[in-house]
Amino acid sequence: FLAAAGNTFRRKLVKIAGPTLTKKKLTVQALDEISEQVQRYLLVQLLLSVLVGVTTGLAFWALGVEYAAVWGAAAAVLNLVPYVGSIAVTAGAALVAFLQFGTLNMALVVGGASMLINVIEGNLLMPWLTSKTSSMSPVVIFVGVLFWGWLWGLWGLLLGIPIMMAIKAVCDRVDDLKPVGELLGS
Repeated sequence: FLAAAGNTFRRKLVKIAGPTLTKKKLTVQALDEISEQVQRYLLVQLLLSVLVGVTTGLAFWALGVEYAAVWGAAAAVLNLVPYVGSIAVTAGAALVAFLQFGTLNMALVVGGASMLINVIEGNLLMPWLTSKTSSMSPVVIFVGVLFWGWLWGLWGLLLGIPIMMAIKAVCDRVDDLKPVGELLGS
């Protein structure tokens, strides 16, 4: 909705920021930083989804799973849906592996490979890369996702990190909130 509104929302925020040029300048700087950080976050999300898809496809190909490339593409797309996407790929791949190979062991191996890839990406790579691109602490990112997920469910999981980035950008520019910005920083 913000993208569709164009500069209207931005102009309104600058207008209500205050009468002084300094306050308007701080508002523009905060809006620019929020926009830049959200763009970097989305780029990290996209790159990690591609990495998960390629890794999943290669792992399934090495394990002999039919249509490994399709599973890789599904893993890449569903990786954009936090938690639910990786669970769906893991469960689906384990079921298909059981049907293809006819053994519970292969189903567990294929499901375990998918789960391992998603655990490494979700618990190590994602917080680390997000903290590097947003100058936020990985602990703050993890706690923020937990909090917003608890508060708003799936929408909180999707929007939690961009919300935290916006909060940090505002806190870094408002004198009374600079200690909060420092706490959120890396």
